[in-house]
Amino acid sequence: MLLRVKLTPNASSSEILGWENDPLVGPVLRIRLQAPPVEGAANKALLLFLAKHLGLPKSSLTLKKGDTSRLKTIQLPDGTPLPPKP
Repeated sequence: MLLRVKLTPNASSSEILGWENDPLVGPVLRIRLQAPPVEGAANKALLLFLAKHLGLPKSSLTLKKGDTSRLKTIQLPDGTPLPPKP
């Protein structure tokens, strides 16, 4: 299953803000992280944060697209429960 995330790095706190409809890609999960966008630190922190929040091992999440973009596509195991959409 693919999850699209809109990431805001360098935030004051790490949190999930909820779902947003992006005009280019459709529904995205907005996440703020304290990690800086330097040398992949924010990408690693995102995978750790999501794995912990979803109760999955970090090795089961893969960043498929968006290595240097704020819009990211993450591969999750099929059937992973996600936060409810509004």
